[in-house]
Amino acid sequence: MQSPHIGQPGSRRAVTVPLHQIVPGLLRDPARALIEVGNRTGGELIRLNLGSFRPYLVTHPRHVQHVLRERAANYERAGDGLFWRPVKRLFGEGILGEGQIWSASRRTLQPMFTAKRIEALVDGMAEAIRQAVDDLDEPSRDGRTVDIGVEQSRIVCRAIMKVLFGDKISVTDAMRVVDAQDVIATAVIPRIVVPFAPLSLPMPGDRPFRRAKRIVDDVLLPIVRASKATAEEGDDVISTLWRARTEDGRQLSEQQVRNDTVAMFAATTETTINVLTWLWPHLDERPDVAERLYEEIARVVGDGPVRREHLTQLPYTRMVLDELLRLYPIGWIIPRRAVADDVIDGVTIEAGATMVASPLITQRMSAFWERPDEFDPDRFTPERIRGRHRYAHFPFGGGPHQCLGMYLFYLEAQLILATMLSRYRFRLRRSGVPGLRLAAALRPRTRVELTLTSAADAA
Repeated sequence: MQSPHIGQPGSRRAVTVPLHQIVPGLLRDPARALIEVGNRTGGELIRLNLGSFRPYLVTHPRHVQHVLRERAANYERAGDGLFWRPVKRLFGEGILGEGQIWSASRRTLQPMFTAKRIEALVDGMAEAIRQAVDDLDEPSRDGRTVDIGVEQSRIVCRAIMKVLFGDKISVTDAMRVVDAQDVIATAVIPRIVVPFAPLSLPMPGDRPFRRAKRIVDDVLLPIVRASKATAEEGDDVISTLWRARTEDGRQLSEQQVRNDTVAMFAATTETTINVLTWLWPHLDERPDVAERLYEEIARVVGDGPVRREHLTQLPYTRMVLDELLRLYPIGWIIPRRAVADDVIDGVTIEAGATMVASPLITQRMSAFWERPDEFDPDRFTPERIRGRHRYAHFPFGGGPHQCLGMYLFYLEAQLILATMLSRYRFRLRRSGVPGLRLAAALRPRTRVELTLTSAADAA
């Protein structure tokens, strides 16, 4: 396909996909229907005709780069637009918003997520993960089935609450918040599907949303309030927020600290918990991939605990994670609103238009990926990465709003995989890869249950 020319004026129109071609597929399998829309148009700019709501679907990596990075200032994360208005009821104004409040929150929190800072946390994170994984020894000995999604939630919460939240949030309370997040992710879907419905109009999901939000606040607000008095002594997310100042020198309000605490809790737990859940079914279907993982981890880690220096020696483990993120980007939808008129590949974009980029769609399109539905970590070898467009793979978004937790995810996920796979082998209770459940963040449609056995016994 010829490379698009971005920014050159012209009279081209976006490819229009009418309502009757979209709805039947969306009702049967929404994820597959959206991917097929992208495949049918091969990267052309798409106008989805959803009646009075007609967003542009942005699938070509060059177009994605234009919207998210090159012209990011013209494409805002509007708080009253598609996706953001429903989830804003949980997160409020802050790091997941736009404008001055967002930039201030980003400026405050970004130093906590630099590569140097995250690497300094690795030893503490590795120890917390090791201790959490120890709790799997008992079900392993008993041959008891475990829900690996739940167990990964517990492991992730143990690590993140220690290294980012100074153990101010207990694992038990963190698990309550994770469960509430899961309810909220599904509860907001009716409002994302019908973005023009006023918030005053009751819709399915509103009651579960309110109950789950209340749980989040019941857990986190008292901790936020109690942390204010000791903020000068703390090196955690909440203390950092309390020490921050607005542009006119004022301390952040309690609501602002609460908003960014909730947002950072979600951002630092959601991806790792859910992405790793898909690993086990894929390893079950691809024993060759599993063996390469086992071999690399055994060679690098051996019988000892996983340490910081091991992580750079696990390139295949990193490739597996990249492939999981390609197939299952948790933040699967990235909506933006055009501030002013623009031109993309000869198509005029009018001010106020909604633009929707989707890693889920672009990363599964045959125009940009060979055999896109197959699980193939080798597509991330240096040789195959070379020449691929940067925005063919953008599971953490891009531009000024790129997820702060990207580097943290890779280190934490490698630690978890290396720790678990050096100690255990597994057997799925039910074979097969679970389908996709479209929620505010991507979820497996069914639970993944398995039994663990000692790697030493399996040898």
